[in-house]
Amino acid sequence: MSKRVLLVEDDASIALVITAALEAEGFTVDRCDSIAGRDRLLSAQTYDLLLTDVMLTDGDGIETLGPVREAHPTLPIIILSAQNTLDTAVRASDTGAFEYFPKPFDLEELVRTVTQAIGNAGGVGAELPQDVPQGLPLVGRSSAMQAVYRMITRVLRNDLTVLILGESGTGKELVAEAIHQLGNRRSGPFVAVNTAAIPAELIESELFGHEKGAFTGAVARSIGKFEQASGGTLFLDEIGDMPMQAQTRLLRALQSGRIRRVGGREEIILDCRIVAATNRDLLPMIAAGTFREDLYYRLAVVPIELPPLRERADDIPALSQHFLAKAALEGLPRRQLTQAGADLLSRQPWRGNVRELRNFVYRLALLARDEVIDASTIEPLLAQEATGAARSSESDERRPSDLASAVAAWLSAQNLQPGEVYDAALAAFERPLFLQILALTGGNQLRAAQILGINRNTLRKRLSDLNITPDEFASRD
Repeated sequence: MSKRVLLVEDDASIALVITAALEAEGFTVDRCDSIAGRDRLLSAQTYDLLLTDVMLTDGDGIETLGPVREAHPTLPIIILSAQNTLDTAVRASDTGAFEYFPKPFDLEELVRTVTQAIGNAGGVGAELPQDVPQGLPLVGRSSAMQAVYRMITRVLRNDLTVLILGESGTGKELVAEAIHQLGNRRSGPFVAVNTAAIPAELIESELFGHEKGAFTGAVARSIGKFEQASGGTLFLDEIGDMPMQAQTRLLRALQSGRIRRVGGREEIILDCRIVAATNRDLLPMIAAGTFREDLYYRLAVVPIELPPLRERADDIPALSQHFLAKAALEGLPRRQLTQAGADLLSRQPWRGNVRELRNFVYRLALLARDEVIDASTIEPLLAQEATGAARSSESDERRPSDLASAVAAWLSAQNLQPGEVYDAALAAFERPLFLQILALTGGNQLRAAQILGINRNTLRKRLSDLNITPDEFASRD
């Protein structure tokens, strides 16, 4: 006996296409275009799956699903919507829907999902509490952002560790905040820490805390970020820039689910969700030995990759309007953007991604003389930006590199005799170079030699000549 699907869709062309695709796979499909029709058919017939649009002729298809769920608790539901926002994706998830498809969708994928949902009948997700906040600042209806929204909804009912990947300025912290504010731990704290901004010698104390007297300057007990985030979410930003020794300590904490404050003996059980983020490609770093492979797999249980703005140019007009409205709320003049202005902004490269666009729109709101911003208003400011970037590039070409500046400063501070300069400079450079590489590799000489591009025996000899002991950098798991 064929499985029966109820399709609730008020767009006749979409309903026709879906019906034909499902019937070709052997399903029996009943159709209606309203909530009233849906309820009438559900009361008269038993269905194996409900496939429903959101905006129907007589109301909201999501808001009216409560009685349906009560009357048919094991009925799988798939939701379709042209309202392609994070709020809509979360509302769909709140119903315990099996899946949510933003329009336009892949028809073959929809048919596969219908088949899977019916085969998994009874495995309907539990509802989330209804006090989730709305209006989170994730803007965009592009297909790239729809994939992000769907991934976010998949992690709201669990505490799986999430790794957010994306270029600088793509909104990684906003995604982390959305996961926290929409998830099970939203009543707890959201603690963000930029791991790249903490000195290597302080990062363990910053994350795990310390006891009074643990080291010079530890005049009182300090609670670390892990404990501060208890009951909530700990966001570890720029995780790719974390020193190797700190990576080892973090891995141990994630593996055991326990930490100890620096200088302490008490084991503290962790009670926080971990969300990490980086703008770096971690796989080459793993190959080079500068990021621990085992830590990567601990963090990347659920990876979410944010698209750069150049891959979601269709979202730029909506983002620009959003930033203009936000600027007005923050006290800047209220502005409106014409279609020509939005089109011009959409054609720009925005190498700094959403953050660069936001800053530019704020400058527009401040500097524009007219309430309505057209392309003619935007072009001069874009020209100024391009001129400033060109001057900066020229200046960078003329400016010596950091290493060259350091060498010049070192030479000016020395009192070297003729014939001594090369050997003295080489020795001054070689020692800190080896120390840094050994710190990055946790004392692993094979990896250090590979990164340096020298023979392992050569490395051992130079370390011996420089009186450097690799064991001092060894990771202790």
